[in-house]
Amino acid sequence: MSDHDEIEEKPFLIEVAKQGRAVCKKCKQKCAQGELRIAKLVANPFGEGKMKNWHHVSCIFEVFLKQRPTTKRIEDPENDIDGWDSLDTDNKNDVVKRIGECDKAFESKYGVKASPKKPKAKAKDTESNTKKDTPSTSSESVAPQYDPGHKDNQFREFRKLVADITNISSYLEKTSLVTKMFTKGSDGTGFKGDVVLWCRLLLPGVVKRIYNLQSKQLIKLFSKIFRTDQDAMLEHLEQGDISETIQDFFEKSKSFKPVKKSTLSLQEVDDFLDELSNLTKEEEQMAHLTSFTSKCTGNDLKILIRLIKHDLRMNAGAKHILDGVHPDAYQAFQSSRNIKAVITRCLGGKGKSSKATIELMTPVLPMLAEACKSVEQAMKKCPNGMYSEIKYDGERVQVHKEGSEFKYFSRSLKPVLPHKVAHFKQFIPQAFPHGKDLILDSEILMIDTQTGKPLPFGTLGVHKKSEFKDASVCLFVFDCIYYNGEILTDKPIKHRKQILRENMTEIPNHVVFSEMEEIHDPKDLASMIAKVLKLGLEGLVLKDVMSIYEPGKRHWLKVKKDYLFDGAMADSADLIVLGAWYGTGKKGGVMSIFLMGCYDEDSDKFCTVTKASTGHDDKTLERLQSELDMVKISSDASKVPNWLRCTKTMVPDFVARDPKSQPVWEVTGAEFTQHDVHTADGISIRFPRVTKIRDDKSWDSATSLKELKVLYAKSKENTDVSLLFKGMKDEESDESGSSPKKKKADEWSKGEKKKQNTLEGFVKVEGKGCKRRSEDDASSSTKKAKKESTCQKVEIKNPLPSYFENVKVLLEEGVRDKAAEVIRYFIAYGGVVSKRGDKTGVTHMVHLKKLISDDETTGEKDLKHVTVDWIKDCVVHESVRDYRPYTVCWKPS
Repeated sequence: MSDHDEIEEKPFLIEVAKQGRAVCKKCKQKCAQGELRIAKLVANPFGEGKMKNWHHVSCIFEVFLKQRPTTKRIEDPENDIDGWDSLDTDNKNDVVKRIGECDKAFESKYGVKASPKKPKAKAKDTESNTKKDTPSTSSESVAPQYDPGHKDNQFREFRKLVADITNISSYLEKTSLVTKMFTKGSDGTGFKGDVVLWCRLLLPGVVKRIYNLQSKQLIKLFSKIFRTDQDAMLEHLEQGDISETIQDFFEKSKSFKPVKKSTLSLQEVDDFLDELSNLTKEEEQMAHLTSFTSKCTGNDLKILIRLIKHDLRMNAGAKHILDGVHPDAYQAFQSSRNIKAVITRCLGGKGKSSKATIELMTPVLPMLAEACKSVEQAMKKCPNGMYSEIKYDGERVQVHKEGSEFKYFSRSLKPVLPHKVAHFKQFIPQAFPHGKDLILDSEILMIDTQTGKPLPFGTLGVHKKSEFKDASVCLFVFDCIYYNGEILTDKPIKHRKQILRENMTEIPNHVVFSEMEEIHDPKDLASMIAKVLKLGLEGLVLKDVMSIYEPGKRHWLKVKKDYLFDGAMADSADLIVLGAWYGTGKKGGVMSIFLMGCYDEDSDKFCTVTKASTGHDDKTLERLQSELDMVKISSDASKVPNWLRCTKTMVPDFVARDPKSQPVWEVTGAEFTQHDVHTADGISIRFPRVTKIRDDKSWDSATSLKELKVLYAKSKENTDVSLLFKGMKDEESDESGSSPKKKKADEWSKGEKKKQNTLEGFVKVEGKGCKRRSEDDASSSTKKAKKESTCQKVEIKNPLPSYFENVKVLLEEGVRDKAAEVIRYFIAYGGVVSKRGDKTGVTHMVHLKKLISDDETTGEKDLKHVTVDWIKDCVVHESVRDYRPYTVCWKPS
């Protein structure tokens, strides 16, 4: 027998690496010279024989633990591994030990001791063999009649169900089809397939694997596989469905023909997709696709491509599929995205509860917020009072900590990019010193470590981050849904906030609390909304103080400028339609994404402002296909006309034949933003939508670049919040939204010269020179009596509010002299200045400079060390501000 035959008979090969050039298939690191390595022999797509997929010993056993029992693994080293006899005793003992540990893990997880051999397609299994062949994705309770050779496990039957679901519009009937399949099976005698595997494949957009393959990359690969014209495939792709494009060219290919009958099993498809998700190099992806495509029919490949694109295009989501499995399955899936655990629990019989629960290290569907359009709506939805939290312009992140292991999930439950969260592993244990296991709901954004202020949206990108040297990624924590073994989702948010306060210590610039206020009065809510919008922040999130955490439910409220009063406070501009792109999905082959822009008089060119894809109904879109006079350029930058100033990213599929004859549309969005991909001085519109077709305007009366700059500047300088206070009593608000106290102060100071950039304009007293409290009040009763007699004849009609109640500060040397005016107002608004040497009850230490040395702290590092600007801004904004942006920094020793 030849060596080649020997290698073919044994599925694995083991040896000591001779040169250290082979790369491990799992970890992508090289197998070092002199290190033991194991190869799994797989089919060679480029020729006859088999090829070796090398692994580190530890890596291949990790791969075994993730695969199904039906997939071959090392069980008997003498029969399964070529080269076993040439190993020394130590290496043999190490491999045997790992095999034993692997078998134990499989036995405890799946109840099987060895991986059974896959049966032949025509073989009939006995009842005992059927039980033995139960795959890892099922348990006996889920699929008691599982038969791997049955047609219920064929990919052909999967395709039929997808087609049936696609052809029915009623969602109840879609669910009914799923129920029928999972109870009666394809032949009516009972379902003998793997329920979990079916559900995973029916929900490719929910239970996601990442393939790193976009439509144009797939075209590039398959044009080489089919040996056909790539440009012709790209042109066909304009119809909007990549799967139909590839199927069409597959069936027409003369060099790579599809098989006549589908023989694929669901298990084979799942294994193919699993392997594809681990490949990152183009040549590896092409080899894998070539090998598997050779087994496919045209329809097989069409559905396979849709699985890779995470969309079966059957208009059915997780609710419709999981409701067909069990009435409680979808609700349970909202809390635990572990589909196997959910189905096993729901179909596990009478002894198991199907109640939803959450699991550590498995993402929980985040609770969401619906749009809040008025103060009245908020008060009605939150009858118990509400927590009003600042809506930061960052990225939502769910943090899971189990011992020393961390996982971070985005709003869409994908893993967060490591460069955004890797450093939190150092700071979260410091912030939660007693938190062994926890799940946090939070938001990350870049903040300036010098000023403590958040940086604009988009600065979290790996390249943008490098542009900000004095900045760090900060975790703003606003909820805790799991803490040290206790699930908190059923607890009111008031209790969850208390858990956070008791167990979390802020790490400045790294892990901090999200800014929040408790509100019970509509006037307070209107004032807070007005302040947030005037400061240019994104908005607020409102939560009833007694509300529980409901995964996936929109029971919170979000307040943004463009939501209020039916968009009356939103930013908008009248823009010209300069180009268009083909849509995708249902809008494939139709111009449905529009390039909107404005005219620049100085350069006599048209500039791009934004892309708008929402706002038109289907009838309007259909009409626009013939009304818009467009020239097709297929995103070719060399064909962009001279009148259009456009970056390469924004080159559309179509451009206007004559921009001066194009229609004008009103485009409304959340706010004007800066984006370097657009040429209108970088001005763009965030979350744009077409709100009106302006038939009364033409290109020369639309918003010009000069006018757009003015709109942008006004939007950033001032937001009109008068609508928030409309209908409230006159004495409660003036038309600009200022507080009544500020209004009275302004009236009192009429006729006097206004002092700008000082605190003088913010004093609300009814008598000049009368102070409510002096610095020495606490220590000198004589002075206090004297002061009271001095002010005895003055009637205080509107006493000052106690903004600084319970705030006691220690002053750095020099603050009392150099910032006497600021300290005077601090005391006037209820604050207490501690006497030198008296540290009882001190909460803050006030400094003159942002950067201080250790000797300037007087040893009080446990206090909140802030600059004097904190006091000034608190007085100016009539509330105690978040101290974090004013935190001082330590000089390096």
